[in-house]
Amino acid sequence: MNKPAEESLDRPQPNEKPPRSSRIKRVLIHCIAYYLLLVFIIAVLQRRLMYQPGRADQITAADSTWRPDSVNDFSCQTSDGLKLNGWHVVRQGHDCKDDEQFRMSLKYARFVVLFFHGNGGDRRGREYEAHVFNANEADVLILDYRGYGDNEGSPSETGLTMDAQALWDYATVEVGIAHDNIVIAGASLGGGVACRLAVDCCESGEPPAALIVRSTFASMADAAGHHYPWLPVRFLLLDRYESISQAAKITCPVLQLHGNADNIVPFESGRSLFDALPDKSNSGIAKQFVELNGISHNNVVIGAGNEYAGAIRELFLKINDN
Repeated sequence: MNKPAEESLDRPQPNEKPPRSSRIKRVLIHCIAYYLLLVFIIAVLQRRLMYQPGRADQITAADSTWRPDSVNDFSCQTSDGLKLNGWHVVRQGHDCKDDEQFRMSLKYARFVVLFFHGNGGDRRGREYEAHVFNANEADVLILDYRGYGDNEGSPSETGLTMDAQALWDYATVEVGIAHDNIVIAGASLGGGVACRLAVDCCESGEPPAALIVRSTFASMADAAGHHYPWLPVRFLLLDRYESISQAAKITCPVLQLHGNADNIVPFESGRSLFDALPDKSNSGIAKQFVELNGISHNNVVIGAGNEYAGAIRELFLKINDN
């Protein structure tokens, strides 16, 4: 009678647990799979995370908190056919009654500021920034990007670059403002938009009177890496806003302001951008960096209003005498 074949000593018994190394391997495989899935989801949704627009069917100057004779609606056309809406806020002491007077105010203002806001909201709620510029004999054009406010389209770096160029063309071509009467300004993400426009204008031989950036980054990879250090953001990012790589081409006067307690855009990233800028403009005005002590990303107005306004006033005095 044949004996039954002996079971292999290496084969696990029915109630025997797999070796520890096998369990660890399975856990690692699951973790890697979940991580890759999360990376994929964030990569797909990155623009929804980056751009957080305020939206409305219609926004008019009546929705602002300015007096009716100090703010007016305007629109400009992008090179890819989008109509973008914004507000024109006139300088202090110069009220207007109709569209023609608003247009003449733009044409004869000592300076016109093109202001680009951050990644959240829309043109509503930008009263303080406009007020600071208005107090320095400057009219302000505040433009909503594509996909923001009541504008059609979807935001992207390429799109916002075209939006900024559309505002520049509106000011210089349609209204007829001289390039050296225009100040480009941007906050946070708007600082990246402003830097790109300043580079393009300087390279074209029509530099603005100055560039002002507040609470902005050297590159979007810096800002995103700060919030997602566990993600390979430098490989995933579609919209990179690499201001630092183009900074040396900015030949106009530059004022940069940044809170050293900024919890959104690292202070070190802003400082890196400043270090990459030329020491002086072509007109001989030294670049300036204002460190706002104890100020975070969203409390510049409340926490450092006087210091912020003072730095703006000092820059305007410099470029006015230049």
